[in-house]
Amino acid sequence: MQDNKDSMTPVERRASIGLAGIYGLRMLGLFIILPIFAIYAQQLPGGESQTLVGIALGAYGLTQAILQIPAGWLSDRFGRKPVIYAGLILFAVGSFVAGSADNIYWIIAGRVIQGAGAINAAVMALTADLTREEHRTKAMAMIGITIGITFSISLVLSPLLYQIIGVPGIFKLIGMLALLAMAVVALVIPQPAITRFHSDTEATTKKLGEVLRNKDLLRLDFGIFSLHAILMSVFMQVPFILRQDGLEASQHWQVYLPVMLVAFALMVPPIIVAEKKARMKEVFMGAVALAALAQLSLMLLQHSVWGVALALLVFFTSFNVLEATLPSMISKIAPLDAKGTAMGVYSSVQFLGAFFGAAAGGLLMQHFGGNAVFVFAIGLLLLWLLVASTMQPPAAVRTRLYHLPEMDGGNSLTLRRRLAQVRGVREVMVVGAEGMACLKVDMQGFDEEAVERLLPKEY
Repeated sequence: MQDNKDSMTPVERRASIGLAGIYGLRMLGLFIILPIFAIYAQQLPGGESQTLVGIALGAYGLTQAILQIPAGWLSDRFGRKPVIYAGLILFAVGSFVAGSADNIYWIIAGRVIQGAGAINAAVMALTADLTREEHRTKAMAMIGITIGITFSISLVLSPLLYQIIGVPGIFKLIGMLALLAMAVVALVIPQPAITRFHSDTEATTKKLGEVLRNKDLLRLDFGIFSLHAILMSVFMQVPFILRQDGLEASQHWQVYLPVMLVAFALMVPPIIVAEKKARMKEVFMGAVALAALAQLSLMLLQHSVWGVALALLVFFTSFNVLEATLPSMISKIAPLDAKGTAMGVYSSVQFLGAFFGAAAGGLLMQHFGGNAVFVFAIGLLLLWLLVASTMQPPAAVRTRLYHLPEMDGGNSLTLRRRLAQVRGVREVMVVGAEGMACLKVDMQGFDEEAVERLLPKEY
């Protein structure tokens, strides 16, 4: 093992921060129009159809869901950076198309092109290329935190930018930022010495069937589908409610800013209880129930700004808890050699849910009125509760990654057998070709010193 294994190298830090920034920028471009798009789109030719507005809002999710895993495979064949460049160009083109649109149909086209710039899997794979196994979890956590911060910032920034440059200006701004991100990839992100497949972060067709047959993973996939469907349906209805309550679109940040700040603070205790006290399923189920209560509150309190703010606080607190716990549960439940595939399917289903929720929200508003959106959300959350109730509580485990010198199949198998006998080790994967050992271990009682003694040293 390397002497500096306890801390990231400067190259690893630069790569992790840079890639987290690119990932966050990409998500900012998708999130930032959520709070104001529905209000803007109704003014466009074709925008009188709320169904079309919903399709326009969620269209990026459909192409993102379809292309995300294939884009990761392309990055294995043609390199990470070329795929990321291509994705950022597509995202920029889509943003400029949407920014220049004078009707809802061109907006839809722009959003479809934006979603086709599916770089998420390639960014994750490049992160794995540029970080040692013992620091990969840290790097992935940076990306996860960046996404959460980006989402919150976008809700506050969006109404302010709407007042200054309007929605067309926002689209063009994020298009320019996508081009700027290409410069960051070229100048800040190091070129990996070796590009290769990473079992812990990338999807493979060999494991797809196993993942799709795992009932507990499917329950979690249904959960993230539902969560993002409901999120998008909220932004089809809530902007109109706030406007009816006397707040113009440019003032909506006055609600979102305090709501998101307090929601971030409130999410921390439940997550600590879930992880440290091994109460993951209880916290998870409680958050789903809380989200259903929030949707009911939105419907009943919609004629009061304070009531809407309180309901949004409850919703975004539960949303943040679920966004943090669902990937953790995937990691605990998925077999080690199928983890990358499980996360790929999970992420694709998440974007599919965004498309479905926006489209369904628009359709329901057009034909049945705004309250139908909340009924839809409540029904979906109750169904989620029912589906999740039969899930086995995830084991109190965590994943540990270790760097190895490359080794042949025989030595890999021998090491795997020895590691499996260590106290507290639940599952072992040794991939000699990747120079990696991955262990699923108990939160309590794991003998890491014994593992360290068994691992071959590099000289």
